Amino acid sequence: MNTKQQYIDELIQHLLEGDTAEKLENTLHDLLTENEIDEISKRLQIFKLLKSGMPQRQIAEKLGVGIATVTRGSNALKRQQIK
Repeated sequence: MNTKQQYIDELIQHLLEGDTAEKLENTLHDLLTENEIDEISKRLQIFKLLKSGMPQRQIAEKLGVGIATVTRGSNALKRQQIK
Protein backbone atom coordinates (compact mmCIF):
# COMPACT_ATOMS: atom_id res chain seq x y z
CA MET A 1 0.00 0.00 0.00
CA ASN A 2 1.36 3.42 -0.88
CA THR A 3 1.73 6.16 1.70
CA LYS A 4 -1.10 8.26 0.24
CA GLN A 5 -3.57 5.39 0.57
CA GLN A 6 -2.31 4.68 4.08
CA TYR A 7 -2.99 8.29 5.07
CA ILE A 8 -6.50 8.11 3.58
CA ASP A 9 -7.18 4.87 5.44
CA GLU A 10 -6.00 6.46 8.70
CA LEU A 11 -8.22 9.49 8.07
CA ILE A 12 -11.24 7.26 7.52
CA GLN A 13 -10.50 5.31 10.70
CA HIS A 14 -10.14 8.55 12.64
CA LEU A 15 -13.45 9.86 11.34
CA LEU A 16 -15.18 6.59 12.17
CA GLU A 17 -14.15 7.02 15.80
CA GLY A 18 -16.60 9.95 15.99
CA ASP A 19 -19.51 7.80 17.11
CA THR A 20 -21.80 10.78 17.69
CA ALA A 21 -22.62 13.77 15.53
CA GLU A 22 -21.02 16.07 18.11
CA LYS A 23 -17.75 14.12 18.16
CA LEU A 24 -17.61 14.00 14.38
CA GLU A 25 -18.29 17.72 14.13
CA ASN A 26 -15.52 18.43 16.65
CA THR A 27 -13.14 16.22 14.66
CA LEU A 28 -13.97 18.07 11.45
CA HIS A 29 -13.33 21.42 13.15
CA ASP A 30 -10.00 20.09 14.45
CA LEU A 31 -8.92 18.90 11.00
CA LEU A 32 -10.36 21.53 8.67
CA THR A 33 -10.69 25.30 8.45
CA GLU A 34 -14.15 26.88 8.44
CA ASN A 35 -13.73 27.54 4.72
CA GLU A 36 -12.89 23.89 4.02
CA ILE A 37 -15.94 22.73 5.98
CA ASP A 38 -18.08 25.20 4.04
CA GLU A 39 -16.73 23.94 0.71
CA ILE A 40 -17.33 20.29 1.60
CA SER A 41 -20.84 21.14 2.77
CA LYS A 42 -21.54 22.87 -0.55
CA ARG A 43 -20.32 19.82 -2.46
CA LEU A 44 -22.78 17.68 -0.55
CA GLN A 45 -25.54 20.16 -1.44
CA ILE A 46 -24.48 19.90 -5.09
CA PHE A 47 -25.13 16.13 -4.96
CA LYS A 48 -28.51 16.70 -3.30
CA LEU A 49 -29.60 19.34 -5.82
CA LEU A 50 -28.38 17.32 -8.81
CA LYS A 51 -30.36 14.32 -7.58
CA SER A 52 -33.44 16.55 -7.29
CA GLY A 53 -33.09 17.46 -10.98
CA MET A 54 -32.06 21.09 -10.58
CA PRO A 55 -30.09 22.37 -13.62
CA GLN A 56 -26.33 22.72 -13.12
CA ARG A 57 -26.22 26.47 -13.82
CA GLN A 58 -28.99 27.09 -11.30
CA ILE A 59 -27.09 25.05 -8.69
CA ALA A 60 -23.93 27.08 -9.34
CA GLU A 61 -25.82 30.33 -8.88
CA LYS A 62 -27.71 29.16 -5.79
CA LEU A 63 -24.57 27.93 -3.99
CA GLY A 64 -22.16 30.55 -5.31
CA VAL A 65 -19.82 28.01 -6.88
CA GLY A 66 -18.39 27.67 -10.35
CA ILE A 67 -20.09 25.59 -12.99
CA ALA A 68 -16.96 23.40 -13.13
CA THR A 69 -17.50 22.47 -9.47
CA VAL A 70 -21.08 21.44 -10.20
CA THR A 71 -19.99 19.47 -13.27
CA ARG A 72 -17.39 17.69 -11.14
CA GLY A 73 -20.16 16.71 -8.73
CA SER A 74 -22.32 15.51 -11.61
CA ASN A 75 -19.49 13.35 -12.93
CA ALA A 76 -18.93 11.89 -9.44
CA LEU A 77 -22.61 10.95 -9.21
CA LYS A 78 -22.44 9.28 -12.62
CA ARG A 79 -19.42 7.23 -11.50
CA GLN A 80 -21.32 6.15 -8.36
CA GLN A 81 -24.24 4.95 -10.50
CA ILE A 82 -21.92 2.90 -12.71
CA LYS A 83 -20.39 1.01 -9.80
